[in-house]
Amino acid sequence: MPNQPSLNFEGIERLPLRAFTEKAYLDYSMYVILDRALPHIGDGLKPVQRRIVYAMSELGLSATAKYKKSARTIGDVIGKFHPHGDSACYEAMVLMAQDFSYRYPLVDGQGNFGSPDDPKSFAAMRYTESRLTRYAALLLSELEQGTVDWTPNFDGTLDEPVLLPARVPNVLLNGASGIAVGMATDIPPHNLREVVTACVRLLEDPDVTLRELCKHVQGPDFPTGAEIISPRSEIRRIYETGNGSIRVRAVYEVEDGEIVITQLPYQVSGTKVQEQIAAQIQAKKLPMVEDLRDESDHEHPTRIVIVPRSNRVDIDQLMAHLFATTDLERTYRVNLNIIGLDGRPRVMGLKSLLEEWLKFRIDTVTRRLTWRLDKVQARLHILEGLLVAYLNLDEVIRIIRREDEPKPVLMKRFKLSEAQAEAILETKLRHLAKLEEMKIRGEQDQLSKERDELDKILKSKARLRKLVRDELLADAEAYGDERRSLIVERAAAQAIDQTELLASEPVTVVLSQRGWVRAAKGHDIDPLALSYKTGDGFRAAARGRSTQQAVFLDSTGRAYSLLAHTLPSARGQGEPLSGRIDPPDGATFAGVLIGDPEDRWVIASEAGYGFVVRLGELHSRNRAGKAVLRVPEGSGVLTPAPVPPAPDALLCAVSSDGKLLAFPVKDLPELPRGKGNKIFGLSSKKAAAREEYLVAVAVVAPGQSLAVYSGERRMTLKFADLDAYRGERAQRGAVLPRGWRKVDRLAAEG
Repeated sequence: MPNQPSLNFEGIERLPLRAFTEKAYLDYSMYVILDRALPHIGDGLKPVQRRIVYAMSELGLSATAKYKKSARTIGDVIGKFHPHGDSACYEAMVLMAQDFSYRYPLVDGQGNFGSPDDPKSFAAMRYTESRLTRYAALLLSELEQGTVDWTPNFDGTLDEPVLLPARVPNVLLNGASGIAVGMATDIPPHNLREVVTACVRLLEDPDVTLRELCKHVQGPDFPTGAEIISPRSEIRRIYETGNGSIRVRAVYEVEDGEIVITQLPYQVSGTKVQEQIAAQIQAKKLPMVEDLRDESDHEHPTRIVIVPRSNRVDIDQLMAHLFATTDLERTYRVNLNIIGLDGRPRVMGLKSLLEEWLKFRIDTVTRRLTWRLDKVQARLHILEGLLVAYLNLDEVIRIIRREDEPKPVLMKRFKLSEAQAEAILETKLRHLAKLEEMKIRGEQDQLSKERDELDKILKSKARLRKLVRDELLADAEAYGDERRSLIVERAAAQAIDQTELLASEPVTVVLSQRGWVRAAKGHDIDPLALSYKTGDGFRAAARGRSTQQAVFLDSTGRAYSLLAHTLPSARGQGEPLSGRIDPPDGATFAGVLIGDPEDRWVIASEAGYGFVVRLGELHSRNRAGKAVLRVPEGSGVLTPAPVPPAPDALLCAVSSDGKLLAFPVKDLPELPRGKGNKIFGLSSKKAAAREEYLVAVAVVAPGQSLAVYSGERRMTLKFADLDAYRGERAQRGAVLPRGWRKVDRLAAEG
């Protein structure tokens, strides 16, 4: 464009964009870390909290003063010290007033300051009033005694304290949480008496071990109580490293058969817990609960009543389920990340944290004593001058009356300092009485004793540490209270298995030759009478309960588990197992097992090897199952056979040559997995050429019969008839009658 002025970049700093953005982000991150999100070890406060407490003290809002509108306080805070949003500043003040958020609240609020169910439901600041609590005096009482450094406020018109001179380790007592840039902090609240006792122990013995300190600081102490169920070893590891997690569980009582929850974990909403329990009741996942009531009031802030359906309900089991599935049990992250005395944030263990705070406290007390000593010495210096004046009163009066500039004359005549001469000149006539000399001498004696005592303390580390110790114990006595969160070591809660919430009904699980499965209600189902797809047929069946796990064994010897109640109904033809589990390519299914985990079954291969296994050993949550039976190459897996509890039951095994062997099942070992022991003595040559192999196994107890199936024909051998086929394990057995030498399967009946 014409007449456009040329650009002039003189006097403008040029920086590469990368360098500018890197510096700007680092500056911002340091601001967030140091001036917003992390507490300082000295007073345990973030800048906004410190400014609120200081501004309230400047307004005279002590614990004994009248309440003032919160808006007045917030106006002073943001107008004088903290130029940020009023809503965020007010929220920080509200948090310090909530006795369910702070273990030792710093602000005493009047009005609606929120509730445990909804901590952010507090009224606007124009409606509420506030003042400081008694505990806040522990942070402020030494403020004007030369104990802290001061810095100009944001516009340089006022001074504000860099830190507050905390008399107790507030950083541990009230805790803190915050998210900075690249780091965060999560400090749980603790008990004042316990922390002070640990500090005293550390003052008395700087070489004390962490284990000894943990005898005093047992763990966090939450304002809402509840139980800390983490093992003490875990709590000690947290205090050692500064990192970890704490498990907290609600407290309940049983009153007239009803469960009454009286304490909730820290920051857990009772309303939310009730919603979680009600949702399970509506979803019919809590059939043992009849009713749920909220009886909370002012006298009982937490009182949630759960009514069991009958007195046969296992209350401990029910509560364990609720602990596992609702917020009645919570895990809290612990990260003791604090800004140290060097101004740098770092994660501290309990001992290093207390050591650093005690260093801060000893330095604060030293500064307080030094400030007081200076005041005492200055007053003694003035008193010396005043005493000179009283001893020479007539001469002093004469000089003052006659001299135009009496100060230098007084200084020269009586060898006084300027401060002493000024004090003499400012003395009122009423103080010239003879009695004043006695008062001066009395004050001199008193201040001299105080000076000597201060001097002794400042020159002796032992006296200084004893003073700190005594002050800590006095504060703990005045402001401390009993522990609210009991530490009770308990195992983590387990939810009730879904099967335990279902009705237990008899079922028959049917497996087809092509691996299709279905479950029929009842045990009187004839699996052979069911309809199968074209080219498919019956393979195996097992009888159990709908709440049990059905185990399927494939041709490679792997076992897979599915809950029986999840299987398709036998009204149809079922569905393929391959849709639920992931067997190896080319694998087929050999059989199905169902029952209690302690039930015993015989599993075997066509190579004549097998073993007894407990059903629980076959359970697997993996879709790919678990390897159980090692199958020799070229061999297959037989349909498993259940083992009855009778001690003299017989294991019956039939070969492809029509030979039947019966021997005590107790002679076969019980194993969790493997190839097993030889059951039937097959000819090694014929077995290798697959001319002879094991066809089926069954276990028959006294009183039962052995059903032998050949095609559609069936022969029954009573238990006594099996004597003709009895032998020892690994023998070849006896030949079955003519016409029954091509056996398809065996089954125990009766």
